[in-house]
Amino acid sequence: MILGEYATAEAIESMRHRLGLDRSLWEQFIGFVHNFFTHGDTGVSIVFETSSRELIAERAPVTLLLIAMTCLFSIIVSLVLATLAATHKDGLLDHIIRILPAVTLGMPIFWVGLLLILVFSVRLRWFPVGGVGEGWLGILYSLALPAITVGLSQIPSLVRSLRAQMLEVLESDFVVTLKAAGIPGWVILVKHVLRNSALPALMLLGVNIAYLMGGTLVIEQVFGLKGIGSLLFSAISNRDFPVIQGIALYCAISVVIIGFVIEVASGYLDPRTKGEQ
Repeated sequence: MILGEYATAEAIESMRHRLGLDRSLWEQFIGFVHNFFTHGDTGVSIVFETSSRELIAERAPVTLLLIAMTCLFSIIVSLVLATLAATHKDGLLDHIIRILPAVTLGMPIFWVGLLLILVFSVRLRWFPVGGVGEGWLGILYSLALPAITVGLSQIPSLVRSLRAQMLEVLESDFVVTLKAAGIPGWVILVKHVLRNSALPALMLLGVNIAYLMGGTLVIEQVFGLKGIGSLLFSAISNRDFPVIQGIALYCAISVVIIGFVIEVASGYLDPRTKGEQ
């Protein structure tokens, strides 16, 4: 594929030697593992002829910032909606909050993105149609609509989980005691109810972030963002295996790191999860 359709046998053999394909599978695997752990690299890109690590590092900031903005948007909206739903149990507001976010669950994320582009970019012109702006403000502004798009797919499950836990905590004995002691309702809600309700939602958020790694890759294509997603699609189209392997490995490592961070955060929210000292 690199040399073209009419490559000579000598050129093919020379290329096999340069790529290390003439070595045994064990030698290739050991060399691959050694190169990854010493240089953080999975090989030289077949298409770009440069280190896969450099290509991923160049595109990673856009994807990581998009995931961070998505998480921030999802957490803020979920907290507000879940709190309103729990404090207005079985009321009209509760039913609306439980129904409306769930509508997005049945919609493909790329289709939601296209709808938001048509409404907020083409018609209202509040956001750019695609691409990444210049400067920090320009970058944040251009990533706002993609972050909202991905966040809409995460909010329903977070709201449902957090609302259920908050209702359970609101009916617990210690909350009744705090109310009887005359402590303001907002203090009880923020300091005690939210903290005791957040752990299951936090664990769910950790799982969702792992799915965000895949969701943002699709959205990057819809909004024309030069992130890891566009690099992955390009690598798949051109069978650029070193880049595909690198993206897969770094995504897997990111999921492990996210799981560790969630464990630490859960220990802070509920010291009982740390186990006996």
